[in-house]
Amino acid sequence: MTEVFGNPSSIHHYGQAARAKLDHARRQVAALLNCSDNEIVFTSGGTEADNLVVLGLGGHVVTTTIEHPAVLASADERSVTRVPVDCSGVVDPGAIRNAIRSDTKLITVMHVNNELGTIQPVEEIGRIAREAGVAFHSDGTQAAGKIAIDVRAIHADAYSISGHKIYAPKGTGALFIRKGLPLRPQMHGGSHENHLRGGTQNVAGAVALGAAAHYLNQHAALERPALSALRDRLEHGVLARVADAHVNAAGSLRAPNVSNIRFDGIDSEALLIALDLRGFAVSAGSACSSGKQEPSHVLLAIGLTREQAKSSIRFSLGRSNDAAQVDALIDAVSESVAHLRKLAPAYA
Repeated sequence: MTEVFGNPSSIHHYGQAARAKLDHARRQVAALLNCSDNEIVFTSGGTEADNLVVLGLGGHVVTTTIEHPAVLASADERSVTRVPVDCSGVVDPGAIRNAIRSDTKLITVMHVNNELGTIQPVEEIGRIAREAGVAFHSDGTQAAGKIAIDVRAIHADAYSISGHKIYAPKGTGALFIRKGLPLRPQMHGGSHENHLRGGTQNVAGAVALGAAAHYLNQHAALERPALSALRDRLEHGVLARVADAHVNAAGSLRAPNVSNIRFDGIDSEALLIALDLRGFAVSAGSACSSGKQEPSHVLLAIGLTREQAKSSIRFSLGRSNDAAQVDALIDAVSESVAHLRKLAPAYA
């Protein structure tokens, strides 16, 4: 921001220095997704990337009931079919196939669910889309860095990632768009980002996103087993110490960093505050839906009652966490739940 401050669209020395940095970052992100650098569009985050695809293609959209609000809200601007998931939080590819209509232009199914960590059968869904001649998009915001990604292998035509989920700054993101996909821009202006996103690029943000992608390409495969071990340690410890606790979607294939646990008789917001006071940052659902009084649409979609959904907490683990922190969290959860249950006559 202080040394390479030129506009990457300018032809003078300062602009071309910025262009070189932007191009390098584009190659780094492309390497993470296994695509060509000219198929990467930098965005302000996963929400913008999702909106660009869903709104940019038009026509009928097939999606699932557990997508991020960025997909669901933009799909509601089109004709849309929301396909339900089973109790493990996974959609049946056959149901996706059955939802395709003659006017269907897009199938969009997230790679990893942001609240449950469930991994969707995107490769099979991608094949279904390809056979039907329909574009396939996957929201990979929660997948990047947590599981291996290959947009060619899953037959994706578009794939979204968000910078802050992989330790890049907030307000950065990227969208893979298969060359030739007829996408209409949603942000008009100049001819930036292959004519798909007008406006001078956030070079510093893109460079940071590229650096994060490069780090993941080198280290993510080694970090995943450690994250998975911590997640398992957390779940086993909580279930052993806390009665009437349940891991939501425990039987499904999940990413290694997320655990969603239900505590019967507990209000999730009360538990969230209790843990926050002890130094632990957890959530009662998607951060993008915080402040809403309604229970999580994802938890309702897997068959939980409203009461059960409002007694669930999402725990997310990351690169800086260790076993000692997880053990301290287990103690805090056990003590907080016991205290809150004493204050809840209905549970007793």
